[in-house]
Amino acid sequence: MKVVLDIRVKIKRTEILKMRIILAIIAISTLFFTSCRSTRKITEVVAVKDSTNMLIKPAADDSVRLVAEAFENIRKNHIDFNSFSAKMKVDYDDSKGRKYDFNSFVRIQKDSLMWVSIIAALGIEAFRVKITPDTIMILDKLNKTIEIKPIAYLQEITQLPFDFNTLQNLIIGNPVYLDGSVTSFKKSDEITTMSIAGNFFKHLMTFRKGDFALMYSKLDDVDLSKSRTANLAYDDYQMNGLARFANLRRISIAEKNHIDVDLEFKQVEFNKSLTFPFSIPKNYKMK
Repeated sequence: MKVVLDIRVKIKRTEILKMRIILAIIAISTLFFTSCRSTRKITEVVAVKDSTNMLIKPAADDSVRLVAEAFENIRKNHIDFNSFSAKMKVDYDDSKGRKYDFNSFVRIQKDSLMWVSIIAALGIEAFRVKITPDTIMILDKLNKTIEIKPIAYLQEITQLPFDFNTLQNLIIGNPVYLDGSVTSFKKSDEITTMSIAGNFFKHLMTFRKGDFALMYSKLDDVDLSKSRTANLAYDDYQMNGLARFANLRRISIAEKNHIDVDLEFKQVEFNKSLTFPFSIPKNYKMK
């Protein structure tokens, strides 16, 4: 009984962070438990400054051809799937000194349903989350509450133009925010870098030579007054039947505060038959 009470106290103290678990799956995340933090270091990728890139000019046929080839490689590497499931180890820390780690299980039915189970200390399931293109439902199994939010809530907690499709692509590892015009491009012996100016972000991407795997994605807000930046690093690519999948990710988000989230994926499976159990007990209260 004391263990359960201690866990509930920790949950209440971190109530303000709860919806960040959705963000911690990507920078999906809510937090609770403090425990020994065992972080597996993700390979650091050095960002290439835009000033070193080659400016794309519409009349430069070679440049246009290289950009077209780059987008074709991005298309080839896009992971198309029907269903996805994985176990994730999540390590979180922020500029306020808070550090948390926990395990979660995620299941996705493409374009329609996302299911997440967050496991706390002693193997206790703390939250179960169900996300559709319209709605987010959060089952707090420790405090016996149910919370229902519109999908627009993702935009509120991330302060990003965030929707179901963006969240899905972040988890799968597909590039996001590719809308806009190419402003710079550079190809070297080791990497290819490309910068895109969109409506919301200036997006700098770094790709690996050979297989054109995404290594690094840097998003800077076009509105300089917001000083909003998101950095995504991808590592430990493995072929997993359907596609090449990055098992290690680091997501760093900075605006007023700084958040770092390390994700380690295990038990990754595509296109298996899945269930998405999400029943609401009668004694749960609506929050």
